[in-house]
Amino acid sequence: MELEWGSLPTLDELKQFMNENPLKLKESLTLIKGMSIETVLQKKLSKLRETNISNLNFKQSQRNRVDKSVFVTQNKNVVGGGTNSILNALAAYLRYLEGTARDDWQQVHEKLRDAESRDGASFFTLFGPAICLGIISRRRVHYEAIKYEKERNAGFLSPFGYSATTVTAAADAVCSMEWYWLMALKGQISDEGTYPIRIWRWNGYLIQYTVVGNEGPAVLLVHGFGAFLEHYRDNIHGISKGGNRVWAITILGFGKSEKPNVIYTELLWAELLRDFIIEVVGEPVHLVGNSIGGYFASIVACFWPALVKSVVLINSAGDVIPGYGYLQFSKERKTSVVARLGAQLLLLFLRLNIRTIMKDYYPTKTERADDWLINKMLRASFDPGVLVVLESIFSLNLSLPINYLLEGFKEKALIIQGMKDPISDSKSKVSMLKEHCSGVAIRKLDAGHCPHDEKPEDVNPIICQWVVAAESKILAGSIS
Repeated sequence: MELEWGSLPTLDELKQFMNENPLKLKESLTLIKGMSIETVLQKKLSKLRETNISNLNFKQSQRNRVDKSVFVTQNKNVVGGGTNSILNALAAYLRYLEGTARDDWQQVHEKLRDAESRDGASFFTLFGPAICLGIISRRRVHYEAIKYEKERNAGFLSPFGYSATTVTAAADAVCSMEWYWLMALKGQISDEGTYPIRIWRWNGYLIQYTVVGNEGPAVLLVHGFGAFLEHYRDNIHGISKGGNRVWAITILGFGKSEKPNVIYTELLWAELLRDFIIEVVGEPVHLVGNSIGGYFASIVACFWPALVKSVVLINSAGDVIPGYGYLQFSKERKTSVVARLGAQLLLLFLRLNIRTIMKDYYPTKTERADDWLINKMLRASFDPGVLVVLESIFSLNLSLPINYLLEGFKEKALIIQGMKDPISDSKSKVSMLKEHCSGVAIRKLDAGHCPHDEKPEDVNPIICQWVVAAESKILAGSIS
């Protein structure tokens, strides 16, 4: 075909096009990402306490300038440059235990120590961007790590693990990345399921999600601990048929999303949801969350209300604290030998008892805890990094009460509570919510911990009607 390509646009023309682009994110939404959740949290708590508390931004220490530094970012915390530069930094990283007199290698060792938030976490922090950009391949990293390990052990590999912690960190990280990359590719070509699986890269990690529907208000579904987007198997299409565009996400550390070696916190997961709304959905959403996912949704609604039209909590985690006046909250999380041992024992227990546990969660319709659901959960329990995720159970901080988080969402919050929840006293919780969360609507169901999956025929109409009512209020408010 003969095409008229036209002339190369000028910078000014490009800017004009971007400003006029109807798909461009609103500036107010993109600016929200500029401030960390720790900073927002401290500012909100400072107002509550009527004191001036400094934010939790990391202090950047002054360092001597290093000639031929392999760190290229403004904060000097990410390895960059060409392939040879990356290989030089990798050599320094792997040989951390040997020490060095070279200034550039000493800088790598110093940054390694700063980035080691937990054992092995420094590798992806330093080298993740270079690997994601393809400057160096995952397989080249693995080759260099094994090559160095053999040099340390007279040409052999020990069957009992690697002798250097840095080799372990590098090899485990790239093997995990390769695993989730292949799983993501499989998800793109598989015909399984009734909705398309899409991939979003967040902070270098692969996140799976789906979207169904072409028009209407945006509804985002967030699963609970140990679940995945498919846990809304009979809700996604059901809610979309009510005239909505429905998004469902498998958050970091669960299902077929990546399970990296990081410290998982409720703040990390809340920031992930914030960025997903801004970068992928592109507009404010009606946020629906089950169990711990409901708590994450509450955090997003509290800290970034511009992103949330309304919030629906289905048997949400979190407590109601009457008359809170002074809230203490620390972002500091530490891993321990006890937490690692606890995670291993918990994983073994869950694998052996998952069927019984899930049937307890579905007291009125135990057949919904079927082989499909059990097998999905068992499969995910064997993924690389699952023990790190389970360790987070011992360090999650749910001290911010639900009544505090929903304080600014009067008339815009709906509680759906399964009254036969085996892990909480539903009657007491509903009573506390009624007394201390003014303006919150409550719907009680004869169901367990996961009413949306146990009784989708009841939950879907409730959510659809709620979204219609919320949209009507928003429209009435804009007209007035």
